[in-house]
Amino acid sequence: MRERLLAAEKVKSIDWCEGRLRLLDQRKLPTQELWHTYDSVADVAGAIRDMVVRGAPAIGISAAYGLVMGLRARLASGGDWRLALEEDFQLLAESRPTAVNLFWALTQMRERLERLKPGEDPLVALEAQAVSIHESDREANLTMAQFGVELIRKHQGNPQNLLTHCNTGALATGGFGTALGVIRAAHLEGLVECVYVDETRPWLQGSRLTAWELAGEGVPVCLNVDSAAAHLMKTRGISWIIVGADRITANGDVANKIGTYSLAVLAMHHGVRFMVVAPSSTIDMELETGEEIPIEERAGAELLEVNGQRFAADVEAFNPVFDVTPADLIDAIVTEKGVVERPNAAKMAALMSRRRLH
Repeated sequence: MRERLLAAEKVKSIDWCEGRLRLLDQRKLPTQELWHTYDSVADVAGAIRDMVVRGAPAIGISAAYGLVMGLRARLASGGDWRLALEEDFQLLAESRPTAVNLFWALTQMRERLERLKPGEDPLVALEAQAVSIHESDREANLTMAQFGVELIRKHQGNPQNLLTHCNTGALATGGFGTALGVIRAAHLEGLVECVYVDETRPWLQGSRLTAWELAGEGVPVCLNVDSAAAHLMKTRGISWIIVGADRITANGDVANKIGTYSLAVLAMHHGVRFMVVAPSSTIDMELETGEEIPIEERAGAELLEVNGQRFAADVEAFNPVFDVTPADLIDAIVTEKGVVERPNAAKMAALMSRRRLH
């Protein structure tokens, strides 16, 4: 299957070219495919904060490349580059608080600098580490896609209706996608009748990005408002809800795009299976439960305005970007290390003790 998945890779949002980072502006899709080129860590942090790039794995990869450019500037300036680079680490860490892949990638980059050998070029070493993080995510995507398809086939081998939330495809990762990667692979295996896509307010990642990716690959797709999910589960025979994650805690609780928690509750009521797909870099074993996850809140204007034009009443707005789905509502967590069904603390610890399979 891996060869078929590789052949199906058509979309990418991150490109590292001659020491500069190119990002596909996901705010402009699907009406415009606009690429921006960045050559400073401050600009990359801004791109992450302003959601030019989004999706937990893609944020981590972008931050890693941002540090490479930061180090290059620090070395050119002279002085204590290690001390100066701490400002760049901090700047990137503050760009988005919830997605743990960001902090995982920064830790990987820091640890590589700490392993420098005498005479080793720090810039060459750090760039190689960033490229490795990017390629590792791509390989993880392919492995997770295969695991997810096996899980779908095990429970129901016929073409079926799936539902997904937000965007977890090639646009959100370094490769094939996480949850959407599983869905794409299932389509290639003839296991998909239709994919129902939540529009995902307020940024509409589902309608702008996920539907665009699926339609571009010929996957049968139908867009729905977020609030139609329960009706779909009741009337359209949805067999799986498949979502990504921005952070998973030691007990298997999952932080993901706002609205994921309500989907899991609805799935439990309707007997629909619930799958979370994310690389092991998304798992934060330092947090015991989802109650400890910092939840990003963004400006109320995202709910009150469209293109800077206010359309809502003159009220305050509550705009959390993520919510936490308890582990007891999740049927399976799929990672590149393996699958955890009915996750709990013991199963998550066993998973994280394994070596990477890819």
